[in-house]
Amino acid sequence: MKVSVEANENILGTLVLPLWEGSEAVAEGSEGGMHRELKHQIENILQAGDFKAKVGTTMTLAGTEGGKALLIGLGKVEDADSQSMRECGAKVVSARGKIHGHNLSVRFHDIDDAHMAAFVEGMLLRDYAYDQYKSKDDEDDSDKVLEVRVTCEEKGVEALRNATTLSQAITTGVHLARDLGNAPPNDLYPMEFARQAMEFGEDHSNVYVKVINYDEARTLGMGGLVGVGMGSYRKPCMVIFEINGDKQGPAPCIVGKGITFDTGGISIKPSPSMDEMKYDMHGSATTFGLMQALVASGHKEKVVAVTCMAENMPSSNAQRPGDVIKTYSGKTVEVLNTDAEGRLVLADGLWYAGTHLNPSYIIDLATLTGAVVVALGHEATGLWSNDDELLENIKAAGEYCGEIAWPMPLFKAFEKEVKDSKIADVRNLGAGRWGGSNTAAAFLKQFVPEVDGQQIPWAHMDIAGTAWGAKTNKLVKTGATGIHVRTLHHLITGL
Repeated sequence: MKVSVEANENILGTLVLPLWEGSEAVAEGSEGGMHRELKHQIENILQAGDFKAKVGTTMTLAGTEGGKALLIGLGKVEDADSQSMRECGAKVVSARGKIHGHNLSVRFHDIDDAHMAAFVEGMLLRDYAYDQYKSKDDEDDSDKVLEVRVTCEEKGVEALRNATTLSQAITTGVHLARDLGNAPPNDLYPMEFARQAMEFGEDHSNVYVKVINYDEARTLGMGGLVGVGMGSYRKPCMVIFEINGDKQGPAPCIVGKGITFDTGGISIKPSPSMDEMKYDMHGSATTFGLMQALVASGHKEKVVAVTCMAENMPSSNAQRPGDVIKTYSGKTVEVLNTDAEGRLVLADGLWYAGTHLNPSYIIDLATLTGAVVVALGHEATGLWSNDDELLENIKAAGEYCGEIAWPMPLFKAFEKEVKDSKIADVRNLGAGRWGGSNTAAAFLKQFVPEVDGQQIPWAHMDIAGTAWGAKTNKLVKTGATGIHVRTLHHLITGL
C-alpha cells in the first residue's frame, strides 16, 4: 500500500468516508470536490437511517454519476480509542472489493490526530496477503499496489503525515514477521532463516549478523539447541543480530524461539492441526521483524537479538525422553518430554545473550505452551518477569499498540517444581498438568545470568495464543499475526 497525506480536495478513485454514529449529513468542510449527486445520495442514506455508522460497519455506494464511495462507521465519539480506529481502518481494507478499484481517497473530518493516525495504521496492517505459492492468471491484478490518498484539515496534515511515515516503516517489520511465520517449513528451515538474516545484514550498513552453526554450537556446548535439532537433517543454528553496534554501553536484547517445524520429536504430537506447527518459530519471526522495523524507522541506538533456530523431528538420531543434556550455562536438564523443546533452545539463547551481548534487559518471545492458550485464549500474550518495572513497561507498550500482554505469576513454587529432578539440575516439565505456562517461565528463569549478584532484568512473553489463529484480531486476515513487533518497537524507541 502506498499512502499519501494531503490537504487538497481531490477525490481519486473510491471515496472512503469515516462517519461518527448519529451523523445525518456530510460534515461541512469535507464535501469539497465531492460530486453533488454522491453527496446527495450519502445524506439521503444517513437521514433515512439506512447506515447508522455503528463501529466497524460499512456500506458501498455505486452506480451514480457522482462516483463510488465506501462508508465506514466509527461508532460513538465518546467510545472511540486507538484500537477501535485501527480496526475501522482495517475494515476498509477487508471490505474492499474489485468494485472499489486500487485507488482510495480517505477523507477525514472532525477526527483528532491520534485517531486519524490509528485508522491509517489499521489500513496498513490489514493490507497483507501471503500468496507467494498461488498460481495467477494473466487477468489477476492482486499484486497491484493499493494507492491511498488521505485528506484532512490543513492543521492536521503534518502530524498525520509523520505518523503515517512511521507506521509504514514499522509495518514492513510486521509483514516480514508474518511472511516468516506463514512460510512453509520445507522452504523455511533453520539455515534458510539464517541466510535471510545474513542478507538483511548485508543490505544495511548499521546491521551486523552472526550465525553460530550446528558444529560450532556443539563445540560451544549448546546442548539445548543441539539436542532439540539433532533429530533433523536440517540442523539447528543460532542467529545473532546487532543494530548500531558502534554505540557503547548496555542495550535492549530480544531472544526468539525459532522452531521452524515442531513434530514434538519422540514425544510426537497428535496429527490434527500439526501443519500449524510451522508457526512455532514466530518468536524468531517477531524478533527479525522488529529488527527490520527498527532499521526502517531510523532508530539510532544499539539493539541486539538472538534467534534460536531448530527443527524438532523424530528419528534414530533424535533426543529421547529420559535424556540428560548439558546446556550452554553448564546446568544439566532432564528431558522428560521432547515436545517441551522451546525452553531448551531458549536456555542456550538466554545464557548467550546475558553473557556475550551486554544487555540492559532481555525479553524472550516464544510460542511456548498450550497452557497459556487455556489461560488467556487468543486475546492476550502471557507475560512473566523478574523485574516489576520492565513488566509494567511492556504491559503499557502492549496497551498502547493494542497488543495485550497480561502479567502472570512467577511463584517460588513453580521454580521448585522444575528443580525437582533426581538426576539433573532441572527438569523440562513441571510436576503435574497444572500451571504449565508458569512452570515453563520458571524454567527459563534458571537460565538468566546474574551480574554483580543480581539477575539481569528479564521478561518472557508466551505468544502461543496470539501468534496465529487469533480470529478476533481484526488487523490480520489469517495465519501469522506479526504480534509484538509494534509493542517492542514502541518499548525500545518510545515512538
